[in-house]
Amino acid sequence: MARKLEGITPKMLTQTLRVLERDGLVRREIFPVIPPRVEYELTELGQNLAGLLSQIRAWSEQHAPDIKDARARTVARQDLVA
Repeated sequence: MARKLEGITPKMLTQTLRVLERDGLVRREIFPVIPPRVEYELTELGQNLAGLLSQIRAWSEQHAPDIKDARARTVARQDLVA
């Protein structure tokens, strides 16, 4: 059963997964059944990258208020100049 990913078309998902496979981040296994079935899994390289992305996500979540404040200050300064 295919799971739906909000905001991404099946074509775009397939293209993205093929690029990730080409770059060695995911491994694709095709099962010769009807209907055809394909499974993907992260390679060791992909798992390593996923760990880094998880750290970046955690950092951005922690610092989101600081970033919003900095943006607001910049907009306020630009409004004063304009």
